[in-house]
Amino acid sequence: MLTYSLPLPGKNLSQSLYQCIREDILSGHLAAGEKLPSKRALAEHLQISKTTVENAYYQLTAEGYLCSSAKRGYFVERVERRLPRSAPPLRPEPSGGSALPLVDLSRGSAVPGLFPFSVWAKLGRRVLSERRQELLEPVPFQGTLALRKTIAQYLGEERGLSISPDNLVIGAGSEYLYGLLVRFFGPELRYGVEDPGFPKIRKIYRANNAQCIPIPLDGKGVQMSALEHEDIQVLHITPSHSYPSGQVTPLQRRQELLAWAEARPGRYIIEDDYDCEFRFEGRPIPPLLSIDGGHRVIYLNTFSRSLAPSMRISYMVLPPELMAAFREKLGFFSCPVGGLEQYILASLIQEGYFQRHIARTRKICRRQRDDFLSLLAQFPVGKALLAEEKDAGLHFLLRIKLDRPQKAVLDALADHGLTGVFLSQFYMGPVPPGEDKRLLVSCAVLTPEVAKQAAEALNSLI
Repeated sequence: MLTYSLPLPGKNLSQSLYQCIREDILSGHLAAGEKLPSKRALAEHLQISKTTVENAYYQLTAEGYLCSSAKRGYFVERVERRLPRSAPPLRPEPSGGSALPLVDLSRGSAVPGLFPFSVWAKLGRRVLSERRQELLEPVPFQGTLALRKTIAQYLGEERGLSISPDNLVIGAGSEYLYGLLVRFFGPELRYGVEDPGFPKIRKIYRANNAQCIPIPLDGKGVQMSALEHEDIQVLHITPSHSYPSGQVTPLQRRQELLAWAEARPGRYIIEDDYDCEFRFEGRPIPPLLSIDGGHRVIYLNTFSRSLAPSMRISYMVLPPELMAAFREKLGFFSCPVGGLEQYILASLIQEGYFQRHIARTRKICRRQRDDFLSLLAQFPVGKALLAEEKDAGLHFLLRIKLDRPQKAVLDALADHGLTGVFLSQFYMGPVPPGEDKRLLVSCAVLTPEVAKQAAEALNSLI
């Protein structure tokens, strides 16, 4: 089966797949007459939509690299020119001669340059001086008590949650915790994920041999009818700010989700609250866990978004009855986060540095978003753009109301040193009409220079 790392820099998924297959044909890796996988089989293998494969196959057929035969499939045509197998893929240079650094408009991480290095260093020196003995001792598998107590207190103050430190588990990033949950529940269960959703979530479930089922969104969150129809047992959602759609699940749907979980033994909801601190209008939405009377919600959050992507510290809160079983089944695991980092982070939160960092980041992201939208309004293309889902989270959607294909938009961005992704690229199932016009934009990367580049790129479309 064809296996590629997608997407390629500066290209969408369909373009990337087209280029990879084309290079395999030109290099001779795919021989003349060789049959390619079916569109459905390749889409499932690469975890992309069938439409993406269909578009790539169509272009390759139109250019003469493939031929199609009714009811038989696609076959490699004979091509005289050959390239060395080791030839690296060509990367387009922006117009103007010199290559500009490619900035990913969709990167929804912390604002570059805001990490509190001096404070972190100061707290680190203090921890090294005051906690010498603890730093030499093994870290409990759930994480240090100091950090768990601090997070529990923080969740009470900021998210209105009453949490016992005994029910908290610290992990090296959310991906690590996802894997632990699959080991705990077992891969034989049916895990539901949002569609569109964060690709890494479903990749991790599938890497752990779990059944990963896409559940469509309907504007209020995951479709309740699909949960029953697919017989989902564990549901992984981002109700406070769905990624990448930006939807916020309202109270009525949250109550329906809890009723669904409580209707049958063994059903649980994993609430991924990945960027809850970054709401620009009103207070952050209360988490699903805050109204969970049946102890069916597992709450996850991370510091990778709020501090830095390299800050691989995340945590989850398990229901009390699950915690005992979790400790018995997986308590032999060592905590993958070092004690030094945990004690420094605990001090950062206890002394208010983290909260001030969040407030500053939120203010800058909101200002950058507003400045960018104001700048767009000054360009002729501004009338053909609409910002959607922009009141919460580190990203929003920019609907491009122009009759332009995705390739034209991505090429225009690349010419100005930018890359981007469309909402349509995150679907596992059928892509609804219009989703190929909604571009993900991160507030965190919209510095004045990047905002100007993006505005000029979009304006070039007209």
